Amino acid sequence: MPARASLAASLIEDAEISALVGAQAEIAAILRFEAALARAEADIGTLSEAAAETIEEAIKSFAPDLAAIGQGMVRDGVPIPVLVKALRAAVGEPYGAFVHRGATSQDAVDTGLMLRMKTLLGLLCGRLDTILAALQTLADTQGATPLMAQTRMQAALPFTAADKLATWSRPLAEHRARLAALGDALPIQLGGPIGHGASFGAPYEALRAALAARLGLRDAAPWHSDRTLILDIAQGFALVTGTLGKIGQDLALMAQNEVGAVSLPGGGASSAMAHKQNPVAAEVLVSLARLNAGYLGTLAQSLVHENERSGAAWTLEWLVLPEMAQATGAALSHASGLIAGLRFRPRTEP
Repeated sequence: MPARASLAASLIEDAEISALVGAQAEIAAILRFEAALARAEADIGTLSEAAAETIEEAIKSFAPDLAAIGQGMVRDGVPIPVLVKALRAAVGEPYGAFVHRGATSQDAVDTGLMLRMKTLLGLLCGRLDTILAALQTLADTQGATPLMAQTRMQAALPFTAADKLATWSRPLAEHRARLAALGDALPIQLGGPIGHGASFGAPYEALRAALAARLGLRDAAPWHSDRTLILDIAQGFALVTGTLGKIGQDLALMAQNEVGAVSLPGGGASSAMAHKQNPVAAEVLVSLARLNAGYLGTLAQSLVHENERSGAAWTLEWLVLPEMAQATGAALSHASGLIAGLRFRPRTEP
C-alpha cells in the first residue's frame, strides 16, 4: 500500500474519498446500522418503541473513543465488541442489552461499508459526469481537428479528434452506468453469528426487510462468506482507472515532440532539461490504472473465504478496497484537470 506519509501520497490523496473511507466515517456508518436495527425491531414489534427511541437517541449523542476502538480492533480483529460495549453502557438500563441484539460484527461492518459505498459510488458517478461533459465539449469544439490514427504504435489512417474522443467517452459512459447500477442495488448484511438468521427468531425475514427500508439499501439474504459484491465494486474501480489510464497513455504518446498531436496543461518541469514539459498528469493516470489492476488481483484472493467467516480474507478487504477507492477518486480528479486544458493539434502525416 502507498505510505501515507510519503511524498508520492500526494498523487493519490483525495479529501472527499478519505472522508468516506476513514475511521470516523466507518464508525458513523456502523452506528447508523445499530440505530436502524433497533428501529427496525420496533417496526416489526419485537422491540418496544421506548427501547428503540432510547437506543437511537443515545447513538445520536454518542461520542466514540477512536483510540479505544482502534485498540479493540487490534485485540479483537474487529471494531464491534468494544464499540457495542460502550454503546450499551451509554444506553444504560433497562435497554442497553437490546443494542446489537441478534447481530454479529460482520452484519454491522458490512452494512456500514455498503452505506459508505453508496455515497462513494454516487460521488464517483458525479465526477464521471463532469469528465464526460468535458469530453463532449471537446468533441463539439475541436472534434473536426484532423489526426492520424495509430495502430500497433504505427501511423495507420487519418481520422478526427472526435473519433479519438469517442474511444475514450464510450467506455467511461459504460463504467458510469455500471457504478450507478451497483450503487442502486447495494444490500444490507444481516445474518447473525453464523449467517443463517436464526439468532433473530421467526420474524427474521420481516426484520431484514424493515432494516433495508430504514437504511435505503436492498433486502438480501446474508452474504457473509460470498464476497462477490466486494469484487464487483473493486472491478468497477479498476475499470474506471483502467480506461483513464488508457487515456493517459494515449495523451502521453500524442504529446511527444515528434508527434505533437496535443498540447497538455500543467507543469512537468525537468531539473536538468529546461526545455522539457513532461506529461505528468497523463503518466499519473497510467500509474493509478496499474496500481488498481494489481490491487484487483490481490483483492480477488478474498473470495477464498473459508467456511462461514474468514478473518484473514475479510481483513484483506479492509486493507485493499479503500486504497482502490482512493486511487479511483484521485484518477478522476487528475483526468478532469487534464481534459479541461487539452488542445488538439492537426496531425495528418505519418
